[in-house]
Amino acid sequence: MPAYSFEALQADGKTRKGVVEADTARAARAQLRAQALAPLTVEPVAAGGAGGSLLTRPVGGARAFNSTQLAIWTRQLAGLVTSGLPLERALTALADEAEDERQRHLIAALRAEVNAGAPLARAMAQHPRDFSEVYAAVIAAGEQGGHLGAVLERLADDLEERQALKAKLVGAALYPAIVTVVAIVIVIFLVSYVVPQVATVFAGTQRALPWLTVAMLAISDFVRGWGGWLLGALIVLTLAVRLALRRPAFRQRFDAAWLRLPLAGRLARGYNAARFASTLAMLAGAGVPILRALQAAAETLNNQAMRADAEDALVLVREGAPLASALAQKKRFPGLLPMFARLGEQTGELPVMLQRAANQLSAEVQRRAMQLATVLEPLLIVAMGVVVMLIVLAVMLPIIQLNQWVR
Repeated sequence: MPAYSFEALQADGKTRKGVVEADTARAARAQLRAQALAPLTVEPVAAGGAGGSLLTRPVGGARAFNSTQLAIWTRQLAGLVTSGLPLERALTALADEAEDERQRHLIAALRAEVNAGAPLARAMAQHPRDFSEVYAAVIAAGEQGGHLGAVLERLADDLEERQALKAKLVGAALYPAIVTVVAIVIVIFLVSYVVPQVATVFAGTQRALPWLTVAMLAISDFVRGWGGWLLGALIVLTLAVRLALRRPAFRQRFDAAWLRLPLAGRLARGYNAARFASTLAMLAGAGVPILRALQAAAETLNNQAMRADAEDALVLVREGAPLASALAQKKRFPGLLPMFARLGEQTGELPVMLQRAANQLSAEVQRRAMQLATVLEPLLIVAMGVVVMLIVLAVMLPIIQLNQWVR
């Protein structure tokens, strides 16, 4: 049965929005009048694309679900389906509970497609902004295998694990980033405002200033005279790099160079490899063919150099090579991944071994990130203290020198 989004007036004069199911728009209006509502607009909830109304399309191309909301929604859907509730009724319950209007319309569109006989995966594939190709592929495999509830549970686990890893990495980098920004602001303020006061106070003296004060005054003059130009140049350089990164060849070289960095490169390799292994394990466990699973897992990699390696491994597997040997030829992937893949191929438990590799890689990334943050925090504080101490000395030395002259 088609779904229609509506806007109607209540008896108290307030506006009410929602979604109803009816055979036609006239029947939808009749339902609204039966509920003592005066319909203002009744529009079909389209499956997506250019033909949808403004109410059915996300405003400004925005997504109905962010990463956290998608994980929660997937967990809720998994719980309803696993408990034996029909898919259509599960979607109806989730649509009624949705608080965000975009989410309500999206779920109603999915329900309308399912009611029309379309598989859930095909309905989700029509909304690529909210449901990725990997997500839809896992759902399709679950529907074909007849274990949609279990697949939804595994998908929810994967989304939550990915969110937890990202949150831990952000948390590890947040404090050093805040300390760095605060330190830069304080130093710029001291150099551009406090230090020049020294020049004003001692301008009339005929005595030579200490070399530290002279150096700091030179830095202050440079910041005040060229600071705006430097900021503008930095902005232009940032925009130029962002534009250059849109070119695939430059982006791949940039990502390859990033992987060669001592600390950040190892973190990037571990994070991308963990994401690749987790996605591949989830797809293989759901029954997706290995070639399709490899292609989908490669598309989840943010690093273009590692994505190119994954696509090269896909070519080797297509030509008949084992997955482990194909991955072992790509040195950008950690050696742990092909080792577990080989064990999985030998024991016939490839999804389980790939998931173990993903868990170990994820734990290693978290450990290294926390170690790096633990080392950076005191180093940044010490560096900030040294810089502030030099500025204070540059200000105080002339005052001490002046006191000696007066005596």
